[in-house]
Amino acid sequence: MQKVLVIGSNSFSGSDFIDLLLSQTDYRVIGISRSAEKKELFLPYKRNKNLTRFRFYQIDLNLNIPELFELFDRERPEYIINFAAQSEVAPSWEHPEQWFQTNSVAVAALGNYLKDQKWLTRYVHISSPEVYGSCEGTVREDAPLNPSTPYAASKASGDLMLFTLVKNYSFPLVMIRSTNVYGAHQQLFKIIPRSIIYLKAGNTIELHGGGKAIKSFIHIRDISQGELAAMLCGQNGEIYHLSPPKGMLVIDAVKKICAHLGKDFSNCTRNVSERPGQDKAYVIDSSKAHNMIGWRQKISFADGLDQVIEWIHNSWKTINKEPLVYVHKP
Repeated sequence: MQKVLVIGSNSFSGSDFIDLLLSQTDYRVIGISRSAEKKELFLPYKRNKNLTRFRFYQIDLNLNIPELFELFDRERPEYIINFAAQSEVAPSWEHPEQWFQTNSVAVAALGNYLKDQKWLTRYVHISSPEVYGSCEGTVREDAPLNPSTPYAASKASGDLMLFTLVKNYSFPLVMIRSTNVYGAHQQLFKIIPRSIIYLKAGNTIELHGGGKAIKSFIHIRDISQGELAAMLCGQNGEIYHLSPPKGMLVIDAVKKICAHLGKDFSNCTRNVSERPGQDKAYVIDSSKAHNMIGWRQKISFADGLDQVIEWIHNSWKTINKEPLVYVHKP
């Protein structure tokens, strides 16, 4: 039985991908994260009926590289998919060196080791459209990199390093750049779950920059399906965009959430100043993924909202005990 090793298994995207693997494939799945496994609230795979095919190891990509490589040598997974990253944008201005350590230096060490491993069939790396800067118009995979935050610059640096391995060593890399994922089990400080929680609790939603930034919200399971298709059917050395066909103003997304919950938008929100380096838009072209790996978005924003609302409602007692702000871990 083949193995898939998921780095960053505690992440929102990594945990959903594991749940998809356990539900739709026969692979043995290995999860790696720097922290102990999160609560079931944030890990959908914990309720999967095929959980016996999953094993978890707590290994820090920055501090325990030798231990990670020993695990690779022992397990020899055919597929490795890397979700691990310092991923928050605004805090990256405070300690940019920490973002570069995880998103660039550790990626360089990982890629340099994996390039020599004959057992590796495919390495899937999760990048970000933030590397393009503001994504306005039709942004395809060959668009120039123009990062505007330390987070974006650190991701771009790691990406470029990996492509040097493709050019010089035929490294079996496939890269994913997806837009604004959402869904049940997401971090509570993200705009969609936080807005629902605030409305349910009677708090006021703050709209940075008046909510004028354009996001391309897409359900996490659609993204996981695309990542699996790229892992199995993608061409080495290719980047695949996974995104809906058009973006949405943040203010419009919040209006839809208010309407779903029967709340008056004007009474539940207030405008605050924009965050430093916030790009105006994230709208990218996914034609290559449509044509080359057969990927399509299937879950509508309305249906996705229903799922998040149901998750928050069913988990309300637990959610009330959780912080609603980002807590940085160096």
